[in-house]
Amino acid sequence: MLVRRTEMGNVEGIESEVTVKRAYIAMGLAGAWLALGSMVDARAQIGFGIPPLPSGPPNPPKVLDHYPDKPSGQLVFTIPLSTLGFSTPGDNYLMRQQSVVSLDFVDEERVLFTFHVASGLRSRRPGVEEGEQRIRAMVIEVSTGKVDAQTEWVVPDRSRYLWMLNDGHFLLRTKEGLDEGDPQLKTKSYWRSPGKLMWIQMDPKQEYIITNSLEPATATGLRGGPAGTPKAKKVGVTKAQPEEQGLLVARTMRRATREVVRETRVPWTSQKNDWPMNSEGYVERMHEKGANWALKLSSYSGGEGRDLGQLESTCMPAYSFVSDAELLVRRCDPAQGWVLEAFSSAGKPMWQRKAAVNAMWPLVIPSRDGTRVAQESLLLKHAVERYKRMIGAGDLLGQSVRVFNAADGSMLLEAPLTPVFDGGGNVATSPTGRRVAILNAGAIQVFELPSVSKSPGAR
Repeated sequence: MLVRRTEMGNVEGIESEVTVKRAYIAMGLAGAWLALGSMVDARAQIGFGIPPLPSGPPNPPKVLDHYPDKPSGQLVFTIPLSTLGFSTPGDNYLMRQQSVVSLDFVDEERVLFTFHVASGLRSRRPGVEEGEQRIRAMVIEVSTGKVDAQTEWVVPDRSRYLWMLNDGHFLLRTKEGLDEGDPQLKTKSYWRSPGKLMWIQMDPKQEYIITNSLEPATATGLRGGPAGTPKAKKVGVTKAQPEEQGLLVARTMRRATREVVRETRVPWTSQKNDWPMNSEGYVERMHEKGANWALKLSSYSGGEGRDLGQLESTCMPAYSFVSDAELLVRRCDPAQGWVLEAFSSAGKPMWQRKAAVNAMWPLVIPSRDGTRVAQESLLLKHAVERYKRMIGAGDLLGQSVRVFNAADGSMLLEAPLTPVFDGGGNVATSPTGRRVAILNAGAIQVFELPSVSKSPGAR
């Protein structure tokens, strides 16, 4: 049965997206499914599948990305990873999308590099639970490699644990919820979750934050952050079945005050979904008929929202806001094949590029000012439709990143990423978009980008 599903968990139909995802994998159609993975933010986990649709046009143009031998840009700084105590994890982490590294710019001159530290089989710290991981964090000057500050954290699992804020601070996912840290790596309580915090998402201006937590079906109320948390508006609440262990509770909050403006609860069987956001609201994607999709921008506080228009895609579109006024969409055009296309927040096309059919799990990393966007992908040896089984590490050419000018889609940098981190975290863009840092060839490599025009909505 086809599902008409909005991003906030309102389901019209009886088959959830995650059920279809599991069916895709069970049938061995992982290739086409994985190649259109979630593009939401850096290090975001893969999005969900859809009811069966054609995987592309009848005779789509084939674009195969090559694996770059070396970076194409201007290398200005190199920081050897061996001097930081970093060691490459074993191959057992591949194809699991685990977050074991995170690379971010604090400002134009410093990066925050965090990475998993092996604790050994018998050297676990007291109080550290199974599944938790130790993370070493370092603030490093890019020009000298000097470590300005360092510490260690314990995070609850191997999902994404760190989100950079626009002022050089960051949010850290902990067992209790979220802490806020500063450039000296001092942390304080930011928000406490009533259940297990699964993931968060913010709009480009970081005025709003959506938290998604797994909570008991009988849980009521919130444990507020330092500023307190008002009662939420409950939207789209569904009744829990007796056999359900809990609900996913999505809260939209004003980031500065933690005021909850919207709350949605869905059964745990619906699992995670990604909601592209800007400061006005979030985008809902609805499949109408055949290759026709509708995009709608809905206000955080409810109401009618507004239509962004229609698009044609023979697969489920994946999308992410690059800036407050620019939306990047990856879709399967009925005539052109796979396309990466930018739209204004009013729904007006800005630019497009042909997308590769051997790219898997694309992740998007925009600069904070919205002028650049980096897209990292795993590259397969063949087009995804060639694979009739689960894809493994032996099917990969490697991992690469391309950096585009957000205004016109021109490519500014292409580089390999080594080692491969399929959970992301190995690419960072500086606040002004002037620099890009990557993990490659045993080092943090920092590249200078040429000056380009700004895109609409860029700061």
